[in-house]
Amino acid sequence: MENVSQQYNCGFIGLGSQGAPIARRMIDAGFSTMLWARRNASFEPYRDTSALFATSLEDVGAHSDHVGICVVTDDDVREVCEILIPAMKSGARLAIHSTIHPETCREMAGLAATRGIGLIDAPVSGGSPAAEAGTLTLMLGGDPATIAQSMPVFKSFGGLIVSLGEVGAGQHVKLLNNSLLLANLGLVEAVLKGGDSLGVDRAALIDLLLSSSGKSFALQVRSRMADPSSFRHGGALLRKDLCLLGAVLGESDETARILRDASELFVGAAN
Repeated sequence: MENVSQQYNCGFIGLGSQGAPIARRMIDAGFSTMLWARRNASFEPYRDTSALFATSLEDVGAHSDHVGICVVTDDDVREVCEILIPAMKSGARLAIHSTIHPETCREMAGLAATRGIGLIDAPVSGGSPAAEAGTLTLMLGGDPATIAQSMPVFKSFGGLIVSLGEVGAGQHVKLLNNSLLLANLGLVEAVLKGGDSLGVDRAALIDLLLSSSGKSFALQVRSRMADPSSFRHGGALLRKDLCLLGAVLGESDETARILRDASELFVGAAN
């Protein structure tokens, strides 16, 4: 990394299943990284690292040239940003890795701008395995110069990193991606039920499809489930994202309707 990590003090907020390995990659890359979590237990996996442990969000802001946020909801992002941003230095950067409404990102970018802070919406795709391997896909929205400054940090955990336009553009693409996955899961569920109706052995059908032109990532995901209800947590997050896309496009939009209708069979089975 040509010692560029020594030039950056970083912070990270949100040590869940996706945020935790992202933070670990940043630490292992040599960035001086301060972590914040609601529970001290979340710090335990990092006790043997160079990580710093904040007692407040203000500590993270004062320490950091770059802060990553990976919390769950729009309200979580607002709560964190409203405390964090006033404590950050002018010229610092904030990357929102959460999947939220694009307008929330734009609101937080406006708040950050009053302090001279650059904000990038930077949702990710690939889950924990890709985060651990440093091969996450990053979908970026923001000022090109701000993105360029943050790129060394992003490269510590990202593989494919794409700049898509202004703040909010990353969220647009992430919502489309997740909604397509949920719709594809619905189509897979329809095919499996069709096979049941025809008396086809389900395990044999799945094995065949996984080696045929009908293969998809959604089929791979579904093949690992005993039934859709085992994906209740992941399904709930995808439904949240489908609803957000509907809000962005408008519930009467044809794209939103098609994706919603295609998803329904899997969504119904997962509830």
